[in-house]
Amino acid sequence: MNFKSNKTIIYLSLFIAITGVSYFISLKIFPVNFHSGSSSAPTPSDSAVKKTGVLVFEGPKTEICPLNGQLFTKEEKTVWENRRPLLIMIENHADSRPQSGLSNADVVYEANSEGGITRLMGIFYCNAVGGVGSNYDVGPVRSARTYFLDLASEYADYPLYAHVGGSNCSAPIDPVTGRAAGPCTTSKKAQALEQIAEYGWQNKGTWSDLSQFSLSYKACRREEDRTGKTVATEHSMYCSSSELWNVAASRGLSNLTEIKKSSWNKSFRLWNFKQADLPSSDLSSSKATFDWWGDKAYSVTWAYDQSKKTYLRLNGGVPYVDFNTQEQLSAKNIIVQFTKETRSIDSHVHNLYAVVGGGEGVLLQNGAKTDITWSKPNRTARTIYKDKSGKEVNFVPGTIWIEILPLGNKINYEG
Repeated sequence: MNFKSNKTIIYLSLFIAITGVSYFISLKIFPVNFHSGSSSAPTPSDSAVKKTGVLVFEGPKTEICPLNGQLFTKEEKTVWENRRPLLIMIENHADSRPQSGLSNADVVYEANSEGGITRLMGIFYCNAVGGVGSNYDVGPVRSARTYFLDLASEYADYPLYAHVGGSNCSAPIDPVTGRAAGPCTTSKKAQALEQIAEYGWQNKGTWSDLSQFSLSYKACRREEDRTGKTVATEHSMYCSSSELWNVAASRGLSNLTEIKKSSWNKSFRLWNFKQADLPSSDLSSSKATFDWWGDKAYSVTWAYDQSKKTYLRLNGGVPYVDFNTQEQLSAKNIIVQFTKETRSIDSHVHNLYAVVGGGEGVLLQNGAKTDITWSKPNRTARTIYKDKSGKEVNFVPGTIWIEILPLGNKINYEG
């Protein structure tokens, strides 16, 4: 090969290299947005743009979420109306924070599990349609408790209840054989796993129980160092919400209960969502703080942000952040539901909370508080909240967070 040919190859190589670098720089400075170019009405295939696993839905928000009244697009509704709500147990131990996925829940329940440490149950339905860009998007997932089963029973004929085991009829372990020996030491009232079976959530055709022990690695897995710090195994289980819905569908549980040929929400009782989303003229209760059994490390503060028209959550005085989004968790409505607490009913120190029945509570919305009452006549009945005049509560459309507090728990309010 002569000198002239070598020179030509060198120039050509430099041209290609410079062109490639220039193209890369231009993409960084002037990113390209790809569109279908169609002028027709949006469809799920051309307006749901996938960005790092998150679907972005375009178009007017006209469809009301039946769980919290928030508005979504018609496309999003076509997704959720073919499912049933997904209820996931999420722990709140200090080592579990920051948790993943709670910002995608439409409703969240919180109650003491043991020792003043709370546990959460997120209700995922409308707001979870877009995803979060992670295969295992919710967790850490923990065990079932009987009072959460009472609340879960409001959300379907056979609710999708995701958990990792739960309180059950257990006996002391024989130190020699390593097996349970002797009579059951768990109070029957606290035997959540036995109750799940009793309710028919494990039967063929109505198998809505999503215990991690019956699921594949595709649905749930351990991630001990997910948040950058290594934690104990019990704080490391994360699940895929999309895969949990797939499992449910494979069992004949979509929006329909296939074996019964009826919809999950045939008897579902909607709440009212007509309250204006505007700061109240009385902001004397714009901040509320309470704790669980006096443990300040687990104290909760809900502070109303007038500019954002929402409540921001702090736990132990620290902003409560969703690991997936790195944003502070918020809610439009806070319900404090006072219930009878029965502590340490067996040697496993299980607690009970009487969420079936009735009592008093407080509603926080728009920076103000309202004294309310609550009633739930039986396990499958919807909990109804009313003001002191007997009129049913009107919620601000958006996330609802329900705090199950023991009777006599003090709430400190600030303006």
